[in-house]
Amino acid sequence: METLRDCKMPPRKRPPGRHLGALLEARQADRGPSARMHFEPFLHYLDAECGMSANTIKSYQSDLQQFLDWDQQRGGTPLKQIDLKYLTSYLKHLHDRGLKATSIARQLVSIKMFFRYLVLEGVLLESVAELVSSPKLWQYLPKVLSPDAVDRLLAAPGREDRYPLRDRALLCLLYATGCRASEISDLKLRDVYLSESYCRCQGKGNKERLVSLNPVAVSALEAYLTYERPEMKASDERDWLFVTRSGGRLSRIMVWNLVKKYAARIGCSKEVSPHTLRHSFATHMLAGGAEIRALQEMLGHASIATTQIYTQVEHSRLKAVHKKFHPRG
Repeated sequence: METLRDCKMPPRKRPPGRHLGALLEARQADRGPSARMHFEPFLHYLDAECGMSANTIKSYQSDLQQFLDWDQQRGGTPLKQIDLKYLTSYLKHLHDRGLKATSIARQLVSIKMFFRYLVLEGVLLESVAELVSSPKLWQYLPKVLSPDAVDRLLAAPGREDRYPLRDRALLCLLYATGCRASEISDLKLRDVYLSESYCRCQGKGNKERLVSLNPVAVSALEAYLTYERPEMKASDERDWLFVTRSGGRLSRIMVWNLVKKYAARIGCSKEVSPHTLRHSFATHMLAGGAEIRALQEMLGHASIATTQIYTQVEHSRLKAVHKKFHPRG
């Protein structure tokens, strides 16, 4: 799963009339001291007003639940008494648990978003969480597969597997589009246009985008839809593109398990996942001469800064090739 963004809150008008300070203090007194009572409204806000995906909301929910449980163990500190020292103690608690800096930074993003929401709602006058600095992070380059390894992975499903045509179509589609596992799982039959060689997927923030399909993916999908999918038991969810034996949707977790199964079969690292194919797609596209802006649209990135990491991946690959083959490398 990708890390949470430290995003801004959607603008909202303040109620007119009373002095802002007096209004906020009155509302804070009326709402009570507990942070937990604002937990569910915050999650609803992320869904209704921020338009975040279900998976992103679950990440916020999990991170904040840990903070609230820790706070409850300490007696449930009133919101107006939560200060910089208190939040720093929580980050130290996470560090003592052995969490990586990236995980701690993600939890801090969730806490900051929660406190921004409390300010927006008038529960607090200001967000003390903004005073907390995020841990310094190393920039980790994503792991990618070589084109040869990708070819072996796509050819891994065979006769010994229950649904080799479905699995191969799944792997081909992941690599051909660079889609996330959740985006592939959510695809329906009406989203795929094989004659025009593209599909329509829904990414983060419920944003739709069109992604091209290469001839290998089109051929694999045609074989799956012609010979295997009709034999799977029909259900009320028969319009899902990738289904299980009973006709239900192939979940995101199932997609991950299938990728890991075939990656292990060809001798790849245990760290290979659907996101590895996404990284490989992006890196190989840049190596082939694709423009960074076009790649941003294909991946569904809101910011080009997220896409630019792949330029560093390609540069590091070239350095490795130079070191291996140059006489003075």
